[in-house]
Amino acid sequence: MARVKTGPKRKNKHKKILKGAKGHYGRRKNTIRIGRQSAEKAGQYAYIHRRMKKRDFRSLWIQRINAAARMHGLTYSQFMGGLKKTGLQLDRKALAAIAFDDEKAFEAIVKMVAEEVKKPGKKAA
Repeated sequence: MARVKTGPKRKNKHKKILKGAKGHYGRRKNTIRIGRQSAEKAGQYAYIHRRMKKRDFRSLWIQRINAAARMHGLTYSQFMGGLKKTGLQLDRKALAAIAFDDEKAFEAIVKMVAEEVKKPGKKAA
């Protein structure tokens, strides 16, 4: 049988690897073996950080809501507990946006929540 060389296939594979390592520093960007390792690790970091981004944003929203609620005399936990009692279904992202952009609207929400918090409720035994 005739010998078959893998010229075009191998070149395309290598191009794909180097494309993934584009922008990396040193030999990572132009050496196949090191570039493959670098691109693979970059993919792992990207995967992890896509999830961390969600945690970071939730943390930011909580901080903004807490700061705005404290300006009106409530803690974050009191505010969120009262919000559940009022039946308002606003998520943290929306609340943080309202607190950050529209102070009067947030103040109206806090007034509704404060009334719920002040009501005497049933105590757990």
